[in-house]
Amino acid sequence: MATQVHSSSVIEGGAELGDGVVIGPFCHVGSAVKLGQGVELMSHVSVTGDTSIGKASRLFPFASVGSEPQDLKYAGEAATLTIGSNCTIREGVTMNPGTAGGGMNTSVGDNCTFLANSHVAHDCQVGNGVILSNNVMLAGHCVIGDHVIFGGGSGVHQFCRIGHHAFIGGLAGVEGDLVPFGMAIGNRAHLAGLNLIGMKRSGISRESIHAVRAAYKALFDTEKPVQDNAAQLMKSSSDKLVLAMLEFVMASKDRSLCTPTSGT
Repeated sequence: MATQVHSSSVIEGGAELGDGVVIGPFCHVGSAVKLGQGVELMSHVSVTGDTSIGKASRLFPFASVGSEPQDLKYAGEAATLTIGSNCTIREGVTMNPGTAGGGMNTSVGDNCTFLANSHVAHDCQVGNGVILSNNVMLAGHCVIGDHVIFGGGSGVHQFCRIGHHAFIGGLAGVEGDLVPFGMAIGNRAHLAGLNLIGMKRSGISRESIHAVRAAYKALFDTEKPVQDNAAQLMKSSSDKLVLAMLEFVMASKDRSLCTPTSGT
């Protein structure tokens, strides 16, 4: 399939367009941009900087990806933004490249959905199958696991880690690391149980779900520190999903953990 570029769009010299790329009216593509096979920019889309977008991704009007990061320490370093395949980037979405203070790259995995006006800041690492609902904000240096779902208007503090298959409720403000499968609600967000619906939809076995539920209860036993509980559980657990959750807890350094409120 031939590449199609509307006459009103500006494609700078050096940009690489894969087979079947479709660029609608009034778009701008910078000189260092790489668009994979079948990428579509609908109209009024800006893609600039050293940005690569994987095949079959679709960008809706007024999306802006690859412009310099919103970091006052940024000094023009040649950082990158990498977006995977089959991503949907809706109206008004913004994504920024990395900085020298965070590894020089912002990355987004495959099959992700970013609804209108959501934001991915500099140096974020976003996994596969992640969904950001409208107006979701990821601050700099966040690490988001696979298949995380963010409710509308939620925000994540810089340097936070969100474990895979977690769920963040609408308008929640997350300022601590959220364990895999965790469900966070409120502002500031607290851990409100496990994302059981998401686990079932992902085809996780009933046995593993029961194992994760049991580990969750033991992990957040308020009589002992969470790290001590995790270390003890590591000795007796064999389920790989439980072990992944415990490893996530043990690796927590930059941010405190998001924990249940009393009685949760």
